[in-house]
Order: sequence, then structure tokens, then C-alpha cells
Amino acid sequence: MAIDAENQQLAPEYIEGPGGLRSEEMVLNMGPQHPSTHGVLRLVLTLDGETVVHCTPVIGYLHRGIEKILENRPYMGGIRYMDNSDYLSPMINETAYAGAVEQLMGLEPPRRAQYIRLMTNEMQRIASHMVAIGTYLLDLGAMTPILYCFRDREGILDLFEALGGSRFNVNYLRVGGVLHDFPKGWLSRLEQWCNAFDHSLIELENLVTGNEIFEARTQNVGYIDPQQAIAYGLTGPNLRASGVNFDLRVDRPYMAYREVSVNPAVRQEGDAFARFRVRLNECYESLRLVRVAMDQLPGGPISTRTPIALRPPRGETYFAVESSKGEQGIYLISDGSEYPYRAKIRGPSFVNLQILPELLRGHKMGDVVAILGSIDLVLGEVDR
Repeated sequence: MAIDAENQQLAPEYIEGPGGLRSEEMVLNMGPQHPSTHGVLRLVLTLDGETVVHCTPVIGYLHRGIEKILENRPYMGGIRYMDNSDYLSPMINETAYAGAVEQLMGLEPPRRAQYIRLMTNEMQRIASHMVAIGTYLLDLGAMTPILYCFRDREGILDLFEALGGSRFNVNYLRVGGVLHDFPKGWLSRLEQWCNAFDHSLIELENLVTGNEIFEARTQNVGYIDPQQAIAYGLTGPNLRASGVNFDLRVDRPYMAYREVSVNPAVRQEGDAFARFRVRLNECYESLRLVRVAMDQLPGGPISTRTPIALRPPRGETYFAVESSKGEQGIYLISDGSEYPYRAKIRGPSFVNLQILPELLRGHKMGDVVAILGSIDLVLGEVDR
């Protein structure tokens, strides 16, 4: 009776439970229009005071039916639509799609085209990580790093524009090779950019390293153990930050990665800080790979002769590449016509999103942004 009398004096949303004073659970909608969701993602959060009890991601706001579009376009016409999947990694998306069609047809692009793909893919990885790192730090209150990151990313987009005519929807790869060879002076511009980025990446790292606020908000936050990461099918930096050394460029090498060795960045901590560090270290490795590819760049043609109307033989195939967010895979079924009978995209952002409710459970509301940003999702790839 004494407890009941005390509870009557409290606000009605508070109750006395066996563990002490507890508030009633509250449902909070975060998004779909929220700057830290980096797109149109809605999180339905059930809160007990400041603590997240449950999270339900609601997706589909950016659904454009890319897979069905691919099935209603000729094989060569599908490349342009892959740019809209993970719109921060269009070069890598195109590599996955072109590789799947080539595997279906039994085509092998010329070595020069394979090296050009490697270079553009690693540049794209850096550009994607620059967005991930800059916006992540911005989410946590650091304004300056995003200016550094977007300045360096601009240099890559300028080079893409000079190469293919477009900065964002590059539409540069073709089944059997690439659209153009390097224009005059392009490699010199790339070398200048590499030298400048080498310096600015160290500058960016020094700006962030040792920042007590950043480390306090990311270390021991959003921990993923290795078994959990494998069970959820995580790939890319999110997997390697939990100590699992798996990288398609090494474990299932494709194209020029069969000749150029890759040193994957791996961390053991498994927290949000480790995922940030893996992406930063991958920028150093991608920069090294671009330089190695420039040094070993072979001569010769940039594409094989292919008919305008591609008709792969009947069959099915799956081809995957290591994108900036993990395993980007394309599954195709051919019925022998000019159009894919079935096209399925394995988007790493979609798979990586699945672990978010597990990561948020038990954390304070203030950690939601720190954990969500560490996963590095692109909603265009989630919804497709």
C-alpha cells in the first residue's frame, strides 16, 4: 500500500518496478527524413527512458525496381541503371554487372581493361569511404573533417568526368571492357591527385586521432563479435572490423586482382571505432593499389569485340566483387534472348542493415547515431 501511494504522487508515465523506477515504454519514429540516416530510412524505436529496447527498420522509400528494370533492358543497357544502386560506388556496381554478363558469355576482358577497372574501382572505394568518414564525423559533431573528405572526393569525381563524361552516373564500363581509354594527360592528373591525397589523408587522420569526444562515442559502442558478424552475413569493413579477414579481392580474386595482391585492413575490436579505422586504412591500401596498377598498366586494347545485341547462352551465373560496403553480387539467368530472364542484386547495405536492431538493443538513445553511421548504409542499395 505504501508503494502504491508513492506511485500515485509520480507522473502517470512512471511506474515502480522490481528493478527500481522505470518509465513506460515509448515508441519513437526516427526518420525517414533524418540527416543521420543518410537517406530515407525509418527506424521505429521502442524506448525505456533513454534506453533502446527494440528497433524495427522500415525500408522501401527509395524502391525503384532496379532488378525488374534490368530484366526489361538489353544486357548492355543495364549497366547505366547499376549506377543508381549504391550511388556512392557506381564504378564498382558496373564492374559487378559487366562481370556477371561476361561470365555468362564466357568472355575475358583484355588485361588493360582489367587494370583500368581496378584503378577506377579503387578510386571509387576511396570516394565512397570519404563520404562515409566525413558524414560519420559530422554526425558526431565534428564539422571540419567533412570539408577535407569532400575536397578529396571532388578530385576523384573530376577525374571520372574527364574519363567518362559524367561525375556521378558514370556509365563507363562495357561488357567486354570499358568505354574509352584514358584521355591525354589523365594519368598525370591522377598521379598529382594521388600525391595530394597521400598528404591530405595523413592530415585527416591526425585531425581525428586522439580526439577524446570521438573516441568516447565510438569505442566499445556497437560491438559485433566475429561469430555474430558471420551469422548475419556481414561483409566488407563491417566484417573485417570484427577480426574476420575476408575480402573477395583476396579470397576469390577477379580480373586484375589476380595479378595485384591486396592487403586487407583488419581490426579486432569489433566496435564502431574499429569500423571507422578499417575504412580509413582501406583508403591507404586503395591508394597503393592505384599506384601499383599505374606502374604495371599494360598496353593493348581496352575491350573485346562484342555484338551490339548480346545474347548469352541459356544458363545462370553469380558474380561478386568487393565493393566499399562488402560483397556486391549479381545473379543472372539467361534464356538465350537479349534480355535477362532474371536479375538479382546482392546489395551489402541490405544485408548489413539486418544487424542494426541487435546492435542498438540496450544502448542509450544518444548512441543510435554513432552505431547507425558506423554501418555505412546507402539506402539506394537497400531498397534497389
